[in-house]
Amino acid sequence: MYASIRQYRTRDNAEVAKRAREGFLPIIREVGSVAAYYMVDAGDGNFFTVTVAEDEAGVEESVSKAAGWVSENLADLIEDGPTVSNGEVVAQS
Repeated sequence: MYASIRQYRTRDNAEVAKRAREGFLPIIREVGSVAAYYMVDAGDGNFFTVTVAEDEAGVEESVSKAAGWVSENLADLIEDGPTVSNGEVVAQS
């Protein structure tokens, strides 16, 4: 199992979440090996996304789809690019 954690800075967390629910969630659901996707409002203009996939290819595909979707749909709200960390899940509960 693999995971991707992406951190973003935004001017409007609520609007980012709304657009993601309407536009990105249907896209990420199409990635066959994605087991879970979470968007976390960390407050103060910060939010994180967490994608969990069965394999590394699923994580890489999710990162690629997210990058394209964010640049097309959130460019007016996102400050700079995200910080992205990908890796193998080594413990879980």
